[in-house]
Amino acid sequence: MLGLIRVFIQTVDSGSFTKAGAVLSMAPSSIARNIDNLESELGVTLFKRSTRQLLLTADGQQFLEGAIKLLAEADGLMASMHQMNVEPEGVLRISVFESFGRQFISPLLPEFLQRYPKVKIEINLDNQLIDLNSENVDIGIRIGIPADSGLHARKLLQNHTQVCASPDYLAKNGTPNKPEDLIDHNCLLLDTDRQRTYWYFKKNKQNLKIPVRGNLSSKGGTPLLEAAVYGGGIVQMSSWMMTSLIKDGKVVVCLPDWQPSLQEGSSGDIYAVYHGSKYPRPALRAFIDFLVDKIQAERM
Repeated sequence: MLGLIRVFIQTVDSGSFTKAGAVLSMAPSSIARNIDNLESELGVTLFKRSTRQLLLTADGQQFLEGAIKLLAEADGLMASMHQMNVEPEGVLRISVFESFGRQFISPLLPEFLQRYPKVKIEINLDNQLIDLNSENVDIGIRIGIPADSGLHARKLLQNHTQVCASPDYLAKNGTPNKPEDLIDHNCLLLDTDRQRTYWYFKKNKQNLKIPVRGNLSSKGGTPLLEAAVYGGGIVQMSSWMMTSLIKDGKVVVCLPDWQPSLQEGSSGDIYAVYHGSKYPRPALRAFIDFLVDKIQAERM
């Protein structure tokens, strides 16, 4: 069936049996016979035939859309299978936001490079969101699933945020008892459009959108955490950044009965995002598999 589909797509691209035959090194009569066999298999007419032109029917147009996706998927799968025993090699360019990169990614790189000596890595720890389609980047570590349908994503870490402040700050300014109380507090804000204005909270079926403001903002979480520890205000940050600070008593969890979020309707889970084929080249596939295994094992 895949062979018939390939002939069909080439015939559409070429516009005639003769031209399709020239591309596929087949006689025009063989092309026509393949199309007849495909139409028989499907039980529909794919082309309107005349002596001057070859036009797709409505059924043919509908089948073409699915056929292109099916063939691309099959070709990608075949290529992936051929590469299973190929040793990963080449340069991997990685973009990851600073706090996650320092805590999770950078410490793992020596082991990965020792395991795959033909791979070289270029890593950029930057809180600026990079467009993977336009920049020369193979993989980006992102919060949330990308909206771009041309990008693929694998979850690295299930993530949720916590709202915290130092004991000194709470002693001086009071502890918020409900999300609305944050309006009267100094909130330390990530310098992004999604968090500069609002924090989101959920409890059971109740969802709140709370306006927040503060005197300190940063594109990265580290300065905000340090400010929170020294009594600068209330911060909302990923739980994996807060764990040791909470354990050491440097910060206290506020509003523990509520689940906060930096994005409306988003869990904030962390993903490895890459463009191109669903079946990536060996070096990229090996690196993503390595990250998934190591990070998820560490969090168990």
